[in-house]
Amino acid sequence: MTAIDTATPLGRHRRTATALALLAGGAFALTACGAGQISQTATQVAAVNGSSADVGDIQLRNVHVVYPNSQEYSIEPGGTVELGFTAINSSPADADELTDISSPEAQVTIVDEAESGSTEIAPLTALGAGSPADTQLDDPLLPIQLIKVEMADISENVRPGLTLPVTFEFAKAGEVVVNVPVDAGHELERSEAAVSEHGGE
Repeated sequence: MTAIDTATPLGRHRRTATALALLAGGAFALTACGAGQISQTATQVAAVNGSSADVGDIQLRNVHVVYPNSQEYSIEPGGTVELGFTAINSSPADADELTDISSPEAQVTIVDEAESGSTEIAPLTALGAGSPADTQLDDPLLPIQLIKVEMADISENVRPGLTLPVTFEFAKAGEVVVNVPVDAGHELERSEAAVSEHGGE
């Protein structure tokens, strides 16, 4: 292309067409590169994002049904599962107490209370249930007491991917109903069909 061609409308048209062709080719290459792959995140379920609710000075966080990880628990109808959550008392002066947890979909029982022998939540502390991962706090310096809460004789509505109503009652803060998700487990297996469809990855 000569200097004269470059300065003319025809020359500018040729340069635009060349640039568009290069862009289209790059986009096609990127698409083709991803087509034969199964990303790592496609084989996993994200960490549980449990429900949250606030009532009075109590902040409930990461409320969820824990997917069974031992033989003593079962997600099948009639089985028993654990309930995971943290209850943070944001009051700087007044203690509160978790007095009851209930659900129409299961019989909820506080199996093990905190080391102090109660479910009282002192000011600026937390009460947690579930695995250590379930009870991690944004502020690692905030004191937390751990308890164990079980949901027995679960109904057929307690299934991975669904939610169920759970009512928490506190002595001072009052009552709150939370729509609680059921954990789907930590990892999903890739199906053979998906593997063969994507080039035997």
